[in-house]
Amino acid sequence: MVWFAVLLAVLGAFFLAFGAQRQGSAVKADTGGLALSTHGLLRLIRNRRWVLGLLLLCTGTAMNAVALVSAPLTVVQPIGAIALVITTVINTKDQGLSMNRATVVAISACVTGSALFVVLAVTVTQENHHVSEADELTIVLLLALVVSLFGTLALLFKHRMSAFIYILGAGMLFGFVAVLTRIIGRHLLDPNGLFLLNVQWYTLLAMLAAGGLGSWFVQSAYSGGPPDLVIAGLTVIDPIIGIAIGIVILGELRPDVHAVTAIAMGVAASLAIVGVIALSRHHPEVTKRKKDARKAAARLS
Repeated sequence: MVWFAVLLAVLGAFFLAFGAQRQGSAVKADTGGLALSTHGLLRLIRNRRWVLGLLLLCTGTAMNAVALVSAPLTVVQPIGAIALVITTVINTKDQGLSMNRATVVAISACVTGSALFVVLAVTVTQENHHVSEADELTIVLLLALVVSLFGTLALLFKHRMSAFIYILGAGMLFGFVAVLTRIIGRHLLDPNGLFLLNVQWYTLLAMLAAGGLGSWFVQSAYSGGPPDLVIAGLTVIDPIIGIAIGIVILGELRPDVHAVTAIAMGVAASLAIVGVIALSRHHPEVTKRKKDARKAAARLS
């Protein structure tokens, strides 16, 4: 069952990659790099390229949701890093750009760190078939704090937030969404036969709030950054949040894990995070925007 979940997660990564690229190019063409507005989002709903991207993203998300129910979070979540490579290749061709050395190194760090983490996670995780009400409520309350924090930032600094902040927020929010998806899936599969009656109303509400705000952040990040940077943030920050919750709250880490393995997992996660930060600074599309902005400022002065 674990390897079936891994296969679904890999297929989901392909759909997410193509969906992100389609949506990213549609948002960029519509906004011209400016902040996304509510009216702009309504226009995008009528954009065929954006809608195609949405359908691809939904398909990939559905595959990932099934994978999350079928295997531990610590195994499934990091696999999404595959989408980063695919999105980068597609986007560079679409934009007529060539990847510089820093971008290649950053992407390699993201993928290597995530892949190493998956290999280690498969050997040290254990299945947790039951989530207590106290643990579930703890996760929901933590999510409420995250939603409040990033929701406030979006309201106060809507036109001054960088793409990286949007990516950070989206990654954290969708990390919680992944955890709650797994919890709800387990409730639905409970042998007591109650199905939806097992699901707490506050869990559904929290997941919808996080999913809605996270989706807005993703679309806003598309308008200010390349789609592969968005995918990089989501496939690294999202898993780290999900894995941290799985280990600390849900108890998915085996008690007999060797210290060396734990340190190696920490190093792998750190390598992936450093890759995202480097990508946000040295991506060819990002550097091109900075050069264009400097040239424009020089002409004005």
